[in-house]
Amino acid sequence: MSIRKTTLVEGEYYHVYNRGNGKQKIFLDDEDYERFIKLLYICNSEKKINFREEIVNKNIDAFEFKRGQQIVSMGAWVLMPNHFHVYITIPKGPAFGENKKEEKNSLNTISLFINKVCTSYSMYFNRKYKRTGSLFEGRFKSVHIKNDNQAKYLFSYIHLNPIKLIQSDWKDIGIKNKKEALDFLDNYKWGSYLDYLYIERKESKILNRENFLNYFDTKELFQKEILEWISPKARPLGDLMDDKIF
Repeated sequence: MSIRKTTLVEGEYYHVYNRGNGKQKIFLDDEDYERFIKLLYICNSEKKINFREEIVNKNIDAFEFKRGQQIVSMGAWVLMPNHFHVYITIPKGPAFGENKKEEKNSLNTISLFINKVCTSYSMYFNRKYKRTGSLFEGRFKSVHIKNDNQAKYLFSYIHLNPIKLIQSDWKDIGIKNKKEALDFLDNYKWGSYLDYLYIERKESKILNRENFLNYFDTKELFQKEILEWISPKARPLGDLMDDKIF
């Protein structure tokens, strides 16, 4: 097994992402997106939860399920047709409870969480579409977020990612139609963008915003940040990628 380049450390922050094997789509319809979103909530638990047996077969609302102690904290997330992004941290303290310190020390909780989500989703996807083999492109990727500039940029990067679905080159040349982009984001429910607009919905339970620096304590501040990135005079995100901000 290969060694992960970025060591995932308690109390630090990470941009975690992965995509479909061979860049294939991993979400083919709304049901697929909804299953993955529910897994982001359910799998953030010290428990081993069988989604099919405990949620589907019992006809339980996943967001009402008593999942118990959480093992990671999520600051932002988005799903795209062939990949996903999450902004995540391992909270300081006994993530597995006081009686399981030995297990906590031997197992990285971000890896545990992402593997639980991806394994469960792969089983669902392969069963639904009658396929076999790996759904994701190897192990997930991670980037250590080391400063405020990276963190604020990442919030925008994750939440603006869906714009590429209506303008594929926007990160390189900027937004051509700001109103169209904002309207699209306002109706894109497969990410945490709407939660930062303080729109009430069950999916907001996925976030643990108290464990992240409060850059946007009002929706107006969040919208101001987003507008700065998509204004015609904004520096293209692709330029920042060239600056190796990550």
